[in-house]
Amino acid sequence: MVYGRPAIALPLSHLRARARVEPADRSFRIIAADLNRIYTAENDADRSLMRLAAATLEFARPARLQAGLTLATLRAQLTLASDIPAAAHLGSSAAVSVAVARALAACLGRELTPAEASALAFEAEKMHHGTPSGIDNTVVAYEQPVWFVRASGAREAGAPDIEPIAIERLPDLVIADTGLSTPTRIPVGDVRRGWEARPAVYERLFDRIAEVVHASRRALRAGDWARLGRLMDDNHALLAELGVSCPELDALCDAARKAGALGAKLSGGGRGGNIIALARNAAHTAVLRQALQQAGAKRVM
Repeated sequence: MVYGRPAIALPLSHLRARARVEPADRSFRIIAADLNRIYTAENDADRSLMRLAAATLEFARPARLQAGLTLATLRAQLTLASDIPAAAHLGSSAAVSVAVARALAACLGRELTPAEASALAFEAEKMHHGTPSGIDNTVVAYEQPVWFVRASGAREAGAPDIEPIAIERLPDLVIADTGLSTPTRIPVGDVRRGWEARPAVYERLFDRIAEVVHASRRALRAGDWARLGRLMDDNHALLAELGVSCPELDALCDAARKAGALGAKLSGGGRGGNIIALARNAAHTAVLRQALQQAGAKRVM
């Protein structure tokens, strides 16, 4: 969450984004293997690479432009690959941004700390999503469950508070994709406008969500999966009140519960993307997978 309330995020450690920088016999280019695309500065008609390089550097305009132009002329290539489906609200852009930041730093003989990698990826996230929470880049960079609280208010000044959560083992989760892709900035922007129009109503909803998150941290630490599942259901209902759910997300959550899930909720920005369902045990994940596929999920993990 934002607006000064906490969130809990867990990494999907079996899904990875990878970036590799290596010398090349031509000017700088980016190879996006999963998208079957090559972005190159050699083609004068394609100026997007130089604009991207310039826009991501926080310097005065002349220095920013020169840095971008210089980067575009280097004889090197950046190769990207990712196990994470793009535009599926699973933090794909944040994972790629962290991987790129670490690869470029390694070329300069630097190893970025999690805080540094997260901060760099957050700048790219702002370009993608407008006013992102910072959760995706944080959990990707730290690679562990985190308790996350960002500064309150519209300006979100200052660094977020991040606290690792000690968990004996991760719960057995199933992720189901609706197949719908809505840019995060749209539901985030709608919530912002709703909050500005009716602050008292939205503050009460935010407080109720915060109560659920605090209780969920206690359930995680205790390994109380039944309690955690009920809290996931509560969280989804509150997010629906905020207007960030949709019929497809609700239908998948219902299907998971009917198949015996301890709880289910939307994940990510909403209005599409994924739900996460809490299985009773590892064997139960197969039951949930089948039920969610039959309910129309485009991808189940």
